[in-house]
Amino acid sequence: MKKYIYIFASMALVFAMTACTGDAEPTEPEGTTDEALVYYYYNEGQTTLEWTSYKTTAKVGVAGSFNDIEVTSSEGTSAKEVIESISFVINTNSVETNNEERNLKIAEHFFGTINTPTIEGEVKSLNDDNTAIITIAMNGISMDIEGDYTLEENVFNFTSSIDVSSWNGIPGIEALNAICEDLHTGEDGVSKLWSEIGLSFRTVVMVLP
Repeated sequence: MKKYIYIFASMALVFAMTACTGDAEPTEPEGTTDEALVYYYYNEGQTTLEWTSYKTTAKVGVAGSFNDIEVTSSEGTSAKEVIESISFVINTNSVETNNEERNLKIAEHFFGTINTPTIEGEVKSLNDDNTAIITIAMNGISMDIEGDYTLEENVFNFTSSIDVSSWNGIPGIEALNAICEDLHTGEDGVSKLWSEIGLSFRTVVMVLP
């Protein structure tokens, strides 16, 4: 009987000693460090979006951009994560070609004909083979396009080309070419506006202070 009392008393003593001690210090998970994470963000002030359309059968380029682009993005722990969070809305009435008359014609006769007051899009993925997938929506149609990109020292460059026929944009091409017939006529006497558009996008991802 004394043996059982001794065992019970020993267990009670251990319990009492444990209950009187403070909480144990939390153990730091293996592999963690004291270094703070670095966060990145999209810098609107260092962003450019440019496009190139082509006229005449000789395919003469006409460069342009947009003055009103609303970009939404998230902070991230890498420049790649920030770029992949980007979405955008472009006001097509803000088209800019350094020629006011041409700006108005493009806005009215191309974008107006295909009923596209805004172009919306998002970056879907940056792939390991240095290709990127970007979604572009206009004229009620959303399409994924592929292009080439570089991301070096937090500077992102993307280039691609699209054919607006994929967004049922040929009526807009025809309407704009009709109003600019003389300006789109080359030495061969043929008036032509191509449906192919070249695209380039550049931005710099910054480190949060």
